Amino acid sequence: MSDRDTGHGSVCYVYGVVPADVEIDEEVRGVAAPPARVQVIRRGRVAGLVSEIDRDRPLGRPDDLVAHKQVLDMVAAVAPVLPMRFGAVAPSAEVIADELLDAHQDELAADLDDIEGYAEYVLHGRYDSEALLAAVLQENPAAARLRDALHGVPEEQSRDARIRLGEFIGQAVEAKRKADTETVMRELQPLAREMSVRDPTHEDDAIYLAVLAETGRSGDLEQYAEDLAHRWDGWITPQLLGPMAAYDFVAAPEA
Repeated sequence: MSDRDTGHGSVCYVYGVVPADVEIDEEVRGVAAPPARVQVIRRGRVAGLVSEIDRDRPLGRPDDLVAHKQVLDMVAAVAPVLPMRFGAVAPSAEVIADELLDAHQDELAADLDDIEGYAEYVLHGRYDSEALLAAVLQENPAAARLRDALHGVPEEQSRDARIRLGEFIGQAVEAKRKADTETVMRELQPLAREMSVRDPTHEDDAIYLAVLAETGRSGDLEQYAEDLAHRWDGWITPQLLGPMAAYDFVAAPEA
């Protein structure tokens, strides 16, 4: 199995591995345009989620990644799923059955059993940029004095000082991010089996936390996110995403 095969005709796109008793609605469509129906290839205790795509059709468009994730997250809401990396294809359904499902039957079944009843949730929130800067300057008099000293000074004459100020503020934001993330992780311990801190994607990111939790605790997680939003009103606006496939907590199956 490879990220992309060459030649003519069609290949089998692989989304992930699920228990053999999983059923997929006939209306579910996957990657490519026009999107093909997602099908289930069963072998023993496990099954693969697949769809046919044109062999020469390039992958990597934003719509493809969204479709890949939607298929996996839809299943994760009701059953355990081991997600394949985006773009994985095989020459045929038989290759998937033989080289992935049969060859790794026991390992895949054990991994699925391990996350039965669990899914991933992501808690993401950014600081209000103005409130963040005000807090950093209030808590760091040296940075505030430097900022005031730069007022009205041409940029070309204060480049080094501005770099120092940026570094000062960046370090202060990182400290706040670390402290706020630790607070959330401590409070989420009763709800989470595992947690993983994701790297920030924006300089104002406050928390970006992946949580592996029982799907039956979705309501509790939603309530926590709402309570956090009220507590941090005007400071951080958190958003809870999920349930989704456990991307941060399971290794992608390899053929």
